[in-house]
Amino acid sequence: MRIGRSLLAVLCVAALVLDTAHAAAKVFKNFTLIDGTGAAPVPAAALVVDAGRVSWVGPVAQLQAPAGSETVDLSGKYLIPGLIDAHVHLALVHGLTQDIKFYTRDLVEQQLGVYAAYGITSVLVLGTDTDTIFEVRAKQRSGVSTETRVFTAGQGLVYKGSYGGVAGLNGRVANPEEARAAVDAQAAKGVDVIKFWVDDEFGSIPSRMPADVTQAIIEQAHHHHLRAVAHVFYFEDARRLVNQGVDGLAHSVRDKPVDDAFIDSMKTHKTWQLAATLSREASFTYSKLPFLSDPFFTRALDPSTVTALSSSKLVQEKAAAPNFARYPAVLETAIQNTRREAAAGVMLGMGTDSGPSGRFPGYFAHWELELMVKAGLTPLQALTAATGHNAQFLGAQALGTLQSGKWADFVVLDRDPVADIRNTRSIHSVYISGAPKQTIWKLGSH
Repeated sequence: MRIGRSLLAVLCVAALVLDTAHAAAKVFKNFTLIDGTGAAPVPAAALVVDAGRVSWVGPVAQLQAPAGSETVDLSGKYLIPGLIDAHVHLALVHGLTQDIKFYTRDLVEQQLGVYAAYGITSVLVLGTDTDTIFEVRAKQRSGVSTETRVFTAGQGLVYKGSYGGVAGLNGRVANPEEARAAVDAQAAKGVDVIKFWVDDEFGSIPSRMPADVTQAIIEQAHHHHLRAVAHVFYFEDARRLVNQGVDGLAHSVRDKPVDDAFIDSMKTHKTWQLAATLSREASFTYSKLPFLSDPFFTRALDPSTVTALSSSKLVQEKAAAPNFARYPAVLETAIQNTRREAAAGVMLGMGTDSGPSGRFPGYFAHWELELMVKAGLTPLQALTAATGHNAQFLGAQALGTLQSGKWADFVVLDRDPVADIRNTRSIHSVYISGAPKQTIWKLGSH
């Protein structure tokens, strides 16, 4: 009798849980679906969300709405998966001032709210996180997350005396042994990828990370079943890294055109152009940003930051920067190399390098998509790079596409982004795990 009562109690609780989940189901219908797989848009579509995930998606004509579910009519709207920015930096800046002392959990959460408001529902932070990020990520992954999801490289690796990282955060490695130990340390923390820098800031720094150190990093990352992502600028470095087995490039080659042999090597080694960061390069070509009057940009900023961006002093400082005149050519090279890689079938993601001073979370992802289309991708290809492709690189099997069983992270748009990629800015609403996001626009200030 005792066993029977226990079993009855379990069945009652299970039924209650099922009833609760069933009642919580939500039906979205009558929209055009762009699912993140690269497939053509599907008009008159419907999607059922249950317990934070997509439980069914398909034509409205085949919809069987769960009993008691709430229905949201999205007639005339467009549904895309939540965008994924595969190259960001969090909590480093207030206004236009950058300092690692600003890095707090509160600021991380606040900036994730800004990303969500812009329809970016996942981000990969490439190498400039404090260990606080692991607390944020653990909370997200312990259940149903309703904030922009975090993937992290922890503290990226920088060669001693060379370029990269953030002062006061990133340590330096001087040889392969130290590099392997540094990779081990990040792997022990549970990073999602390993990041390292190979650059010399237009030759202003005397050294770049040498081949034996980069080889050690890549091999040790693979030993831990982690992907290795490299900051690059120069063609010669990128070519060597691809041949060494690097998994992703965090920027385009920007000093010269890539050649067919390089592209063939990327395809042979399955190296991703994870982030072209065209918006980063474009931002450096302006002494005064051209979108300072765009509400889609300014609503994320304090008025004081907008004023500072418009100041004649800042304009003069940017125009007088040592490498200011070089950036238009750098941008054009990045665009041309992205065009060649896309045409050749290199796997492309989308990333912006947002987060440092003057590179603004959220807005730059939409600018990046626009520049990717300028570089020769179709709007659908750019959207796929920013959704399904980025999730594939991250190994995030439950993200990136709107398919049954995936997390219900999506953006509702008022206008068709396949007709014009700039329509990703026509955000009607954002959902993470099927829950509508409160719009948190302001980056805030201390």
